Amino acid sequence: MSSAEVGDDVYGEDPTINRLEERAAELMGREAAVFVPTGTMGNQIAIHLHTHPGSEVVAEAGCHVFNFEMGAMAALSGTLPRAIETSDGILTPTQVAAAIQPRAGYRTPTSLVVLENSHNLAGGRVTTRERMAELIRVARDYGLPVHLDGARIHNAAAALDITAAELSAGCDTVMFCLSKGLGAPVGSILVGTADTITEARRVRKMFGGGMRQAGIIAAAGLVALDEVMPLLSEDNRRAHDLAVGLAEIPAVVLDPKTVETNIVFFSLADDSPLDAGALSARLAEDGLLCHPLGGDSIRMVTHYHIGDDDIEKAVEITAKALGKN
Repeated sequence: MSSAEVGDDVYGEDPTINRLEERAAELMGREAAVFVPTGTMGNQIAIHLHTHPGSEVVAEAGCHVFNFEMGAMAALSGTLPRAIETSDGILTPTQVAAAIQPRAGYRTPTSLVVLENSHNLAGGRVTTRERMAELIRVARDYGLPVHLDGARIHNAAAALDITAAELSAGCDTVMFCLSKGLGAPVGSILVGTADTITEARRVRKMFGGGMRQAGIIAAAGLVALDEVMPLLSEDNRRAHDLAVGLAEIPAVVLDPKTVETNIVFFSLADDSPLDAGALSARLAEDGLLCHPLGGDSIRMVTHYHIGDDDIEKAVEITAKALGKN
């Protein structure tokens, strides 16, 4: 990062960012890519490109664009969510078809289908390549574009032993994060056709995402793609090992079979001595950081800093905090 060659990216003159975008587009099998500060901005640029004010976006109810992007689709693009409830975060073609609104003078029209793979709030669950193709086919039947929130698409692809390009094939745009499992300090990528990405650059600037000498952070993105990405299957394996260990703690409710990528969600039993917030605080005292969700759920995530010894230690610390020595 300290030796990165830089220029003005708003004018397309930062050579390190240009290399990152070219590498990302090639990796995803797309014509072009644009580097954005955050995954939320990448998603919201795509939504702005594919929708129009007074229309609806169909997506799974627990998806990131509905729950953690500050109502941006309404504020920035004038679109509304059409949420589909599922038990595991995985949409079915029948559900998507039923949610798409007919074009009539008394209904809010659907303008976009958004998919999320892997699905964060579903515990990193993966939508298979075959199911992705089925969902995209439904959208096409109704003449709708598809955007993929692929913040962790590379972890999902690693779990299926295919490439992210194969898993996302057919989506009009795909966003993936460099700062999740790939480990870079900041940044995300939006890919699509050359014309789409040209317009995405304009919208990025409008949304406040135009960057100048940002090659210093793009350099870390190149390291993430070339050096960290090949290790993602190990992150997934360690997450499963973590789940197996946690499931043996009496106060933990967790089925390790549901852990498919690098995210581990678990619930606390009714007789747990601590709720999620108190447990998270207790674990932090012993150097284990996690994220409480609601009163009884905890999220833990593996990444390239975490080794096998760390997994064993995390299980030991959690067991101790919940009263099992």
